[in-house]
Formats: sequence, C-alpha cells, structure tokens
Amino acid sequence: MSRKKWTSLDKPPLSEPVLEVIQDMNFELMTPVQTATIPLLLARKDVSAEAVTGSGKTLAFIVPLLEILQRRHRETPWLPKEIGAIVISPTRELAIQISEVLETFLQHQKLSFLKQKLVVGGNSIEDDIKTLISDGPHILVCTPGRLEDLFQRKGNLNLAARVKSLEFLVLDEADRLLDLGFKATINNILAYLPRQRRTGLFSATQTTEVTDLIRAGLRNPVLVAVKEKSTINTPIRLQNFYKILEADEKFIALLHFLKSPKANNCKVMVFFPTCACVEYWSDVMPQFLKQRVVLGIHGKMKNKRKNVIERFRKEDKAVLLCTDVLARGLDVPEIDWVVQWDPPSNAASFVHRVGRTARQENEGNALVFLLPNEDAYITFLKINQKVELSPLDDGACSRNELKPTLNKLHKLQAADKGIYDKAVRAFVSHIQAYSKHECNAILRLKDMDLGKAATGYGLLQMPRMPELKTLKADNFIGPTFDVDISKLAYKNIQKEQARLEKVKTYEETGQWPGKKKHKKATESWEQTKKAKMDSKSKKELRKAKKQRKKADEAANGPKAKKRKSQYTQEDLDELANDIRLFKKLKKNKISEEDFNKEMGIDDE
Repeated sequence: MSRKKWTSLDKPPLSEPVLEVIQDMNFELMTPVQTATIPLLLARKDVSAEAVTGSGKTLAFIVPLLEILQRRHRETPWLPKEIGAIVISPTRELAIQISEVLETFLQHQKLSFLKQKLVVGGNSIEDDIKTLISDGPHILVCTPGRLEDLFQRKGNLNLAARVKSLEFLVLDEADRLLDLGFKATINNILAYLPRQRRTGLFSATQTTEVTDLIRAGLRNPVLVAVKEKSTINTPIRLQNFYKILEADEKFIALLHFLKSPKANNCKVMVFFPTCACVEYWSDVMPQFLKQRVVLGIHGKMKNKRKNVIERFRKEDKAVLLCTDVLARGLDVPEIDWVVQWDPPSNAASFVHRVGRTARQENEGNALVFLLPNEDAYITFLKINQKVELSPLDDGACSRNELKPTLNKLHKLQAADKGIYDKAVRAFVSHIQAYSKHECNAILRLKDMDLGKAATGYGLLQMPRMPELKTLKADNFIGPTFDVDISKLAYKNIQKEQARLEKVKTYEETGQWPGKKKHKKATESWEQTKKAKMDSKSKKELRKAKKQRKKADEAANGPKAKKRKSQYTQEDLDELANDIRLFKKLKKNKISEEDFNKEMGIDDE
C-alpha cells in the first residue's frame, strides 16, 4: 500500500493542532494501517483493522478520535459530565502508553478543552470515581475490568448516563483482550454504550473470537487487513535467529550472548515462560552482569510495573526479564534484541514477542533458544506463522563455563534459602508450563532431560515432582560442596525467624506447622471389596426406589400422596446423605469421581 503524507488527507483534512503535534513527533509519512483506516473512521464508518504489531495502530485511532470529538465540539460544546470517547486496552502498560500519546496531543492549546482520564487496576476505585466526578473527563483510556466495575457501581458517578453522548469506541489489541478472557466483560460494557457511535477494532491477528466480537460490537464494519510487502507476519526490518543448545547450557549461553559484541551495548528484552522464572533470574542475573542494569517484570507485580518500564526506557543498555505480560503493547523503539528462553506457549505469541523490536521502521533482532529435540519448531514456525529463523553466529559458548557458573549459582542459593526457594519454584513452574505447550506434538516433555533442565537453573538438588516418576533426570549436576537443605537460612530476618519457629515446633511435636496429616492412601483388598459391595447395594436400593415409585404412580396417579409407610428410617437417612453429598459437589468440596462413587453411580 502506498504511503501518504499526513497533510494529504483532504476528505476531510486534518485540523491544524493535530497536524502540528504529528509534525512535532517527526512523523512525516503515514503508515499503511493509518493510510487505510483514518479516512474511513473520519467518514463515520466502523472499522476492523488487522495489522502486524508495531505498525502504528495507536495513531490510527487517536487521530480520528480527536477529529471526531472536535467536530462535535464545534456543533455542541462538550459538557463536563459527557464522555465522548473510550479506548479499551488489554493491559495497564498499554493503557498507560496510549494515555501518554494522547496527552501529547491534548497539551496543544487548541485541544486543551478536551480532558482524559486513565482508568486501570492497581489503584483505588474510589479515587477513580472521585476524579471522574471532579475533573469531568471527555476521554477514558482504560482496561476492561476496571471500566466494567465503574459501570456497575451505584452512587454519584452514574457512568452509564455520562456515555449517552459517546461518539467513538476503540477496542485496541482485540485479539489479546479475548485471549485474556475479557469476552464477557466486553459484552457487558457494550450493553451500556449507545448504538449510534463509531467503533474502531484493532488487532494483530484475526481469530474466530475476534470475528464474533466484530459482529457484536460493530455495525456494517469495513474490514481492513494491512499486510507488509513481504510474505512474513513479523516486521520487515526484523531478523529472526535461533540457537540450539542443551538445557543446562541456556543460562551460560544467555550470559555469553549478553556479553558479546552483538548485544553488549544494546537494550534487550528476555522472555521467560512463568512469573517464578522472572522472579528467580532477576535476583540472580545481576550477580553475573554487574556492568548492566537488569530489571524484572511479570503479571503478578502490581504498582511496580510502571516504574520498571520507565526505568527500562531511560537506561541505554538495560536487560528486561519479563513474561508475556509485555508480549503486547510495549512501545520502546530503542529495543535492539528480543531473546526467548524457550518457545512461547503458542505460535502467535512468538510473533507478538518479537514485535517488541523493529518498531516504527527501526531495525531489530530476535533470538530463540531451542533444545536439540526442538529443531522441528523452525519448520513449524515457517509453515504456521511464515517466520524464517536463521542460525545465530555469536561465537561458540564453551561448556567449560558451565562449572564455574553452576558453582556461583549453588553458592548464591546456599547463602540464602529465599533464592533457593525461588529457583525451585522457577524450575517446577517452567516444567508445568512446558507440559501444557500448544505445540506439544513437537515440544514434548518426555523428550526433555529434567536433570539437565534442573542443572540449567543451578538447583542444589532435584525437587520432588510427579514428572520425575516417568521422565529421565540422569544428567543432573549438583553442588561440589556438602549442603544440608533443611538447614538453609533466609537472609530476610522476618522469614528466618518464622523458619526457626517452625523448626522448633517440629522438634517438639514431630509435625511441621501448616502441613496437614494425610491419611494412608492405600487400603486392604477386603476394604476395597467391601466398598464395592456397599456401592452396589446403594445402587440397587435406588433402583428399587424408582421401581416402587413407578408402581405407585401407576396405581394411584402421579399426583397421589405417598404413604408414610413407604419409607423406612433407613431410606430417609440415605436421602439426607445424598442431599449432603450433592451440596458438597456443588461447592467443589468433593470431586465428581468421589461423588459418583458415594452415590453408587460407577459400574463395577
């Protein structure tokens, strides 16, 4: 698609303040998604736009949003209690980013009549309500959960009344909104909004769920799919690399790469599979990269996430360890490399992760670590996502580096039980995440050597986990020095005091505090046979009851009152027991299997 200058829009032309801000931001030409969608939205069409990550979708909806609100203001000025536009994004990071770009425009003198409010989780909803009432914003940038909560709140706010004049709704990263389980929330929000509005839906991929959302939220939409000239789904200026290595070599390979000329002076994002992995490695890695700023961010962090991202933006050579919470929406143009500890849970996430680099026509690089048995993933990505991977040549990483690196990891864990605990949680959570991989036909847990994987995390010993009963773990390398796990101490004073109290209780009672006594799982053959016979007897009793009921209805009619003599005390007790079991099942206090067994539903 040919690119146009921002000043070339003439149906209708962009207003002077909007153009001035765009020029101040050094954007001379429109990107393909902007060229395609902005004229349609200004012509009051509903638009569903599909475009690769980093293609300029934010300006593609902010510019028409401001133009539409200005147009209405010239006819009828906006009142403090009127909300003219809502932008919904899947994560607070993306919402903050959109709000910052929007604020750049609103600082212009001729746009200062418009006010915006950022509404996301992590802060007090009461404070949000007070600000909405006192400031009277005309634009809301929000996450779906918090917005739904505000609509449902009763009181002085009455958000449903404020959106009656809504002109424009934006659903940004719609596919991600649905991936995170916000479908019902979005539908609830749509029910509060007026039908006579413009809606823009922007997504990186078009899924069945997105199509359903288009039908529900857009009226006769124009569908726009903006593809780059190349046949790949990732940005043109992005180079994708892979490196095949053993599981116990991943950490030393990552260190080697970060110290190499390719990445030594670069801003790097490293994706890990779980929050626990980020927690552990962000504690440990600074000990190996003392000349670099190493930051960690994941979905379980709340208010800290904004500060971490701001610091990552400011530091030139920072390394950011993260989960998929940042796979979408983070716009830091200077990111040089995206590294993936292992393939993401699904192929689409691969595209979103690597899309954090090579943004806004900058060049970028991405690297994924693969195990020897995962080499088929290269072909899979080429077929499934049209992504070409090339082998990375950053110099050989010697296995001679493994022993000294492990020794340092072992000493760090031995010196602080807090780090040891994080290491175990990281490893176990990684294995659990890997077992649920969408590409499990290629990435099979049974092909992984858990011993090597645990070595890669520098564990002091193999943890107890069900997978070890059936999978190999022969190549585990433990510490070269003697260590008693039960005597590891926390550096954190409060945690160590709590541990010592538990040790004291254990020495006095023989029971570790907080652990429940488990009944013996095994039972004798006689007990098993008796349980089966009891189950069979109950089943036969229920069958007899049904036959008696049918016979009684045949004789006296279906509405005939049952005689008291029909039921013995044993029958009544059994009925009460059945009701009790059903209530337990409903409250998830017993499993369905146990319920069926107690009710005698299972066959022998």
